[in-house]
Amino acid sequence: MKNSFKISALILAFAGLGLGASAQTTTTTTTTSTTTTTPGGIRYSIGVDAGIPVGNFKDNYKWNLGGSVQADIPVYKNQLFVTVNAGYNNIFGKKNIGGVANADVTDFHLIPVKAGLKFFPIENFYVQGEAGAAFLLNKSDLGYTKSTAFVYAPQIGVQFPVSKSSFIDAGVRYEATTKYATGVDASKVNFIGVRVAYGF
Repeated sequence: MKNSFKISALILAFAGLGLGASAQTTTTTTTTSTTTTTPGGIRYSIGVDAGIPVGNFKDNYKWNLGGSVQADIPVYKNQLFVTVNAGYNNIFGKKNIGGVANADVTDFHLIPVKAGLKFFPIENFYVQGEAGAAFLLNKSDLGYTKSTAFVYAPQIGVQFPVSKSSFIDAGVRYEATTKYATGVDASKVNFIGVRVAYGF
């Protein structure tokens, strides 16, 4: 329960920073499209994340749900951005494994923090690659030896305006980590995920 309060506080803090920045939002017109930016050109988004485990990981886990905040920092026109993303992911363990009552798998509680690049080869469509660290909040409950693992996530998506000052960002990604316990393949997190976010 304490972890849930910490996670909620973290996400609310990020959201507050983003909303504060959005008060200074302006609209910039380019030769190809109208995009929403702050004076520094940074785009912010708050999203819902969900996914389905793949590989060996799906043997014990069924789905995941969480949320994230992201900043897209322009590098070249409105085509290339540096991204910074942080959030929370709860990966739900299966219940009654092997038909045994109360043989339940412990959930994963993760805080992934990633940075990467987001490129728009054509208007509204992007490819994105991120990497960073995923912090495991309940390693002792899972019996693992590490609380931090390397995480990477290639993604594709679409981004389209809903008003002069906001947009929707929807992406599909493959996300994976290294092992949280040496020699234990089951301690690697692998899933196909989606993120649907409101941007400003």
